[in-house]
Amino acid sequence: MAKFIHSMIRVGDLEKSMHFYQQAFGLIESHRLEFDDFSLVYLRDIESGAEIELTWNKGQAEYTHGTGYGHAAFVVDDLDQQFKRLSDLQWSPAPIKEFKRDGELLARFFFIQDPDGYKIEVLQRGGHYQ
Repeated sequence: MAKFIHSMIRVGDLEKSMHFYQQAFGLIESHRLEFDDFSLVYLRDIESGAEIELTWNKGQAEYTHGTGYGHAAFVVDDLDQQFKRLSDLQWSPAPIKEFKRDGELLARFFFIQDPDGYKIEVLQRGGHYQ
């Protein structure tokens, strides 16, 4: 059976992106590979073990996301507290929303964007989202 280990995103400012993921979601640097023209930094989620690989191509300040990228997602125990914390850190999360079907609450969530504009969904733990 295969095990999911990481997803890679390209970033324009490595230090700013690392700061965001560490501060916003508590990811920690687990590994770094430096090359002449690019750097790979792996940020690990301690709870799941999954990582985001930040790829910084030296000399390239930005990327286009095209129409293929959707979002990454994190689940938290207290959505309201996480929203307030990220707001207090001036990361500007979008308003909290509720996703319902036939009157049943399926999810509470908000979106936030990282320094490169990648969308991240933050969900209240519950139901499918564990």
